[in-house]
Amino acid sequence: MLVNRVKEFRARFDLTQGQLAKKIGVTRQTIVSLEKGSYIPSLLLAMNIAEVFNEPIEEIFSKEEEEK
Repeated sequence: MLVNRVKEFRARFDLTQGQLAKKIGVTRQTIVSLEKGSYIPSLLLAMNIAEVFNEPIEEIFSKEEEEK
């Protein structure tokens, strides 16, 4: 499972969902879905988000082991 800290970073940078969406060229709904964990971003989208926050992708997105 992929987990992300997009909401945390977005708040830190004082960006609305709409502002972040505009910066990376997606809809606000994409950001909503991403923050809720119901959307797994493409590598390019993850790279664009990391670029906005000036952080490595690994700081924003991480793989969480699923329990068996």
